Amino acid sequence: MLKRLRFKFIVLNMSCVALVLALLCVVICTINYQSTLDHVQRSLDLAINHAEDPRTKFHGPKEQDGEPVPLEIGGEKSDMSVPVAAFILQPDGTLEEIPSKTTASIASDVLEQATQDVMDAPDGYGQLPKLSLMYEKRMANDVILLAFTDLSYVNTWHSLALYLAGASVLALAVLLVINIFFARWALKPVASAWQQQRQFVADASHDLKTPLTVILANTSILLEHPEKSIASQTQWVDSTQHEAQHMQALVNDLLLLAKLDEEQAATNGPLLQETISEKLDLSDVVEGELLQFESVAFERDIEMENEIEPNLEVTGNVVRLCRVVSTLIDNACKYTHPGQRVTVTLTKSGRFAKLSVNNTGTIISAEDLPHIFDRFYRADKARTRDAGGHGLGLAIAQSIAHEHKGSLSAKSNEREGTTFTLTLPLAL
Repeated sequence: MLKRLRFKFIVLNMSCVALVLALLCVVICTINYQSTLDHVQRSLDLAINHAEDPRTKFHGPKEQDGEPVPLEIGGEKSDMSVPVAAFILQPDGTLEEIPSKTTASIASDVLEQATQDVMDAPDGYGQLPKLSLMYEKRMANDVILLAFTDLSYVNTWHSLALYLAGASVLALAVLLVINIFFARWALKPVASAWQQQRQFVADASHDLKTPLTVILANTSILLEHPEKSIASQTQWVDSTQHEAQHMQALVNDLLLLAKLDEEQAATNGPLLQETISEKLDLSDVVEGELLQFESVAFERDIEMENEIEPNLEVTGNVVRLCRVVSTLIDNACKYTHPGQRVTVTLTKSGRFAKLSVNNTGTIISAEDLPHIFDRFYRADKARTRDAGGHGLGLAIAQSIAHEHKGSLSAKSNEREGTTFTLTLPLAL
């Protein structure tokens, strides 16, 4: 799938570039052809005009004592730089050359054939491709004025087109190589998203498969002994209820993640504004969650310390922020050994409220630390469920933090233990 997408990406890019280059070449060649044609026609006009009226001022090379004088650099420009052969065709069929306006020669047989070809042609410009000539014909009283020039001057765009085509092919080859590398780089986020999606589906299936297997096994046992009372089968009923509750929690978390993704996609949209428009006291939220975990800490022989700066207000959804704080404290309690300490600190840092939850228990390895906010990720590779949960808590907490324009980070080492830091902008 990714290879096909990369191929389409490259083909689309190269097609667009090729189309632009082709249009550019056509425009350049058209401009060149029109410019050259105008210049050649102007040269033919000058020759005809001078032959028609010798008093017409000639803007070509100046003459002195019958000899041409080179053009002066920076001086008057010549309008007749294209070699032209000018003739007057008399009524009796005699063809006379106009020496003062002829700057090119034509072979007699070519001239004879060209004269015959243009006799029946209308006045104006024309081309004789077989003779490689361009001409202008004009009737003046009882004579015909003719001017000829080489057609190759008009067709210089042919060589220009070849040069442009070669340059375009070379440019396309270079761009193709660049596009191949660029496509790999540009599609890395797509490849990562697909990989995460596949992993997400696999992990969700795994977490749903286990309770379903237990529930099916329990119901099979119950069906094998229909004569027994419910009281005697409490073990299997309780197990089924426990697994069903686990599935319910998982499904609820998946729905919450989907909703968070939807709200983050609609940045500043109505849905997002509705969910985080409430001003609340974060200090009260943290203190409330700490009270909920005092009994848990007591049962596990964990020392709870806190330092809460009062009256720190933020804008957000109180239910979701309670979920974040609860997740961080619960995580710290789960991975703190009896007799050790969990420290919760809430302080003001500039325009932000900063919540830190530190525990001195099991640290997170450097290998696992970059992935702890991934969905379904657990540091234990066997994905045991002994600690409870299903690997979505921190992913949800980070999504909620981002939804509130904040951040959630973690660091872990032997000296300081593990610290999760939630940063949220203070309410204005």
